[in-house]
Order: sequence, then C-alpha cells, then structure tokens
Amino acid sequence: MRRDSIFYKLFQQYPALLFELLTNPPENASEYTFDSKAVKEPRFEIDGVFVPPENQSPGVVYFAEVQFQTDEMLYERVFAESYLYFYRNRKKYSDLQIVIIYPSRNIEQSDIYPYRNQLNCDQVNRIYLDELGNIRELPVWVALMLLTTVPEQQAPDEAKYLLSRSSQETFEPSSSAIMELVTTIIMYKFEQLNKREVENMLGITLRETRVYQDIKQESELSLILRLLNRKVGELPQEVREQVEKLPLEQLENLGEALLDFNSMGDLQTWLDGNW
Repeated sequence: MRRDSIFYKLFQQYPALLFELLTNPPENASEYTFDSKAVKEPRFEIDGVFVPPENQSPGVVYFAEVQFQTDEMLYERVFAESYLYFYRNRKKYSDLQIVIIYPSRNIEQSDIYPYRNQLNCDQVNRIYLDELGNIRELPVWVALMLLTTVPEQQAPDEAKYLLSRSSQETFEPSSSAIMELVTTIIMYKFEQLNKREVENMLGITLRETRVYQDIKQESELSLILRLLNRKVGELPQEVREQVEKLPLEQLENLGEALLDFNSMGDLQTWLDGNW
C-alpha cells in the first residue's frame, strides 16, 4: 500500500491537516500551502514542505515526513534535507519545524542517540497514529490518516462510517473530496479486489471517477514498464519518462503493441508515432 502518496494527497487537499496533529500549531495554519521542493548540490527531493504565505515573510517553514517502514538512516536524511533547505532559504523563514508521522513507535529508527537533543526539542514533532485515539472520535481529516493503518477486517466498517459522516456534515474542501480519498485508501488497501467488489464493500458506486482512473492508470503503467523491461531491456531514463507521460488509452495501446517488439528501436518507433 502506497501510504506516503495517500498522505501527500491528503495534505494537498487540506494543508491545515498537518497542524491538527500538532500541540502548538501556528495561528495562520489555514494560510499555509503544501509543496515539494528540490535542493541541489547535493540533490535532495523534499516531498512534504508547508510554506507560510509570502506576505507574512519571514515565517515558519514546516517539513513533513511520512514513514511507514523502518529506516535506520531516516533522521540523518530528514535533518540533512531540512536544514540544507532552510540554509538555502534563510532570508525567507524565521524558523523551521519538522513533523515525522509514524503508524506506531516500533517503526522508529532504533539508534537515535546522535539526535537526542533535536528529538527532544520543541522543533521536532513525532506523531504516532495509533496513539491519536478512536478513529470515530477524531476530526475527519485526521481519521482519514488513521484509516490507512487499521487492519483489513476493520477497514470497510470504518470507511463506511467516514463516508456516512462526510455526507451528513459540512467539510472543507468538500465531502466529495473525502469520498475520493476514502475510496483511494480502500482501493490501495485491497488491491486484489476489482472495482465492483470495492463498490459492494463500501455500498457506493465509483463510476469512472478520477480516483479510479488514476489507480487504473498507475496499475497499467507498472505492468507495462515490467513487460518492456523484459522485452527490450532496461529503459533509458528519457524513454521511461515518455512512457510515464502517456494517457491511459495510449498505455493500453502500448500494452498490445509491445507484444511484437524485439528491440529498443521498436519501442522508440512506436513512441515517435504516438507521442
């Protein structure tokens, strides 16, 4: 299950969600925007950066990391990325905060001794989702985060509860956005189920929603890349990027055409004719 991408979709839809997890959120939390940033020399890609409004500069920048697998070098990377970005943009920001979201404490890096001061200061916030409380008593956006962690046997009931709740209450940005996110989480959680089975599980009709199309395209792309690697060898980065940009209909066409490919040249010829 691709939990990190789901969390970043949540942050994109509702940036203020991050601050609902914190004990001392900024007063202007609703004005923050969510983005990803690249830092060159050395090259870092920071997926979760919450920046304050430009008209309130210098403000506090927040870095978010979602970590669902143990990484024994996580703090080395997070602190390096965050402080380097802060250094490169020092005039824009007066302070920085780091937020690391875990499903539970047992996922955390075991050797934290070198970072004992940072981890115990008020600039680093470690969030353990299983300690937030009952999913049905949490704000709905926080409950969506917790939905990614519940056992499979419990997930359908909790998902249906959140769908029912979103249809009865007024949310920002919208109940339809919440429905799409609930659907996304369940479709990733039960990848072995088809569209009709997920519909029956949740008691809704997905139709050809954007979420369904996105997941279908992601699955199609993954399959085609694997088949191409077998048929013509490892793809050069430029060719891979061309394939990744194809819309779903062309991906399906490529899936049929690649059966006749014998070389990288065959793939490039097809791309040149369908780009």
